[in-house]
Amino acid sequence: MAVKFVIIGGGPAGNQAATHGARLGAEVTIVERDIVGGAAHLWDCIPSKTMIATGGAMSFARRIAGMGLEDVDAEVDLDGLRSRVESIETRLHNSILSQLSSQGISIVHGSATLVGPHTVQITRAGITSEIEADRILIATGSRPRIPEWACPDGDRILTTRECYPPKTLPEHIVVIGSGVTGVEFVHMFSSLGSKVTLVVSRQQVLPSKDPEVAAVLEADFIRRGVSLLKGARATAIDRDEETGGVVVRCDDGRVVRASHAVLAIGSIPNSDGLGLETAGVNMVAGGYIEIGNHCQTNVEHIYAAGDVSGKLPLSSVASVQGREVAKHAMGLHTLEHRHLDYDKAASAIFTEPEIADVGLAEADAFALGRKIRVTKVPFSASAKALINDDPRGFIKIVSDPLTGVVLGGSIVGRHAAELISVIALAVTAGLKVSDIADSLLVHPALSEALADAAE
Repeated sequence: MAVKFVIIGGGPAGNQAATHGARLGAEVTIVERDIVGGAAHLWDCIPSKTMIATGGAMSFARRIAGMGLEDVDAEVDLDGLRSRVESIETRLHNSILSQLSSQGISIVHGSATLVGPHTVQITRAGITSEIEADRILIATGSRPRIPEWACPDGDRILTTRECYPPKTLPEHIVVIGSGVTGVEFVHMFSSLGSKVTLVVSRQQVLPSKDPEVAAVLEADFIRRGVSLLKGARATAIDRDEETGGVVVRCDDGRVVRASHAVLAIGSIPNSDGLGLETAGVNMVAGGYIEIGNHCQTNVEHIYAAGDVSGKLPLSSVASVQGREVAKHAMGLHTLEHRHLDYDKAASAIFTEPEIADVGLAEADAFALGRKIRVTKVPFSASAKALINDDPRGFIKIVSDPLTGVVLGGSIVGRHAAELISVIALAVTAGLKVSDIADSLLVHPALSEALADAAE
């Protein structure tokens, strides 16, 4: 008999596990309570990147005179932008549904709860049913974190999911949170023409990133007119009865009055109400599900992947986890296998300029006392960057000084999210800087700077 594989959550992890499991012969059922494709993916990631792309086009239009063209006064069309976002979401959603259907995967809309180690109870429209499973994957994702001192109203006090796009373009928006999501929102709204204030709880934006990388982004924010409140932690958001806007109060006494505020202070896992205790599944601090190799929980036939697993909250990581779960669930772990190394996952921040990194960071290496070789090439030395009239940023490669093996790298600049793939491949495959430097690359192209940085 076919292995009965039940997947709770139809996001990137669940979809990849489903399609790969089906190809390997499993009888697959996906239980999804929101949207197949993943709420975090289709309601957060894709809309935000769509709006960022539109904002980037507007920013480019403002710089167009530098390319020998007359100025263009581009203005945002919120209705058109909303239609664009919805159209992309719909196309991706339908594409996912088509792929799952073509493989005979059952999709059940409802909320799932584990009522036993092998039993999943599904509730939809007040009606419950149960299905038995040989293997279970929990891939329920996450949702925006809302602190006790904030009460989002969907109008002026917003969560990230209420910004795609907002009902009206904010005249002045306060972004609370200077991590990846926060800086992307700063870039997005400033590009669209809003005045932006960013509350930075520490002394640099992107506190977990290379200070040199953060400095380039901060300089661009300041050039755009973004106000940075460094060393400030928001403690309250209230509606301003006089203006109809908001008042944001910080722990150091500073107060910001604006038309809107958006909370971008992370996410929390969707692990509540799943019956994990009933099934005997262990959890760790923060509500994440504890996993080991192959994304297995302490209950060997139950897996967890994606944001709920507490690993890197990236769609790319969730997808790879889903594929690994499917292979393990179908017994392919007995073949030669390389465990996932989350330290080698590439990530990107879609600001302007873009930021991307992978592997060992320069600051982390110094903190560990590890000897490294760091080479850096600015895009101002790139012919293609000058042709694009955008010489901002640099490529930095971290390598082992004795062996030349590439350990990591950072890129700040146009198309950083694409260019980092070369360094990511080198890190994963254990390639040397000479392998990059000796590659015969296209001229003129931004990728030439990779070879220069590898010299």
